[in-house]
Amino acid sequence: MNDIVIEHQPAQQRFVLNVNSATALLEYQLTGQSIDFYHTYVPPEFRGQGLAEQLVTHALTWAKSAGYQPSASCSYVKRFI
Repeated sequence: MNDIVIEHQPAQQRFVLNVNSATALLEYQLTGQSIDFYHTYVPPEFRGQGLAEQLVTHALTWAKSAGYQPSASCSYVKRFI
């Protein structure tokens, strides 16, 4: 897990991070210039390793650079906003 690669999949409105054969993800919904991060998932065997935090940090950086106003209906993402 040394090289973490986060992939943005805009058609599915999500960011994904593949670890071995498992996938962690952060899903969002766009409405105009607003972006709502509503769901974060990390497979149980990879929890507690900072993967969700990396997803959220990456996604928020992207959203701000793209000019979106971020919000979170996901309780985990709310900690970062």
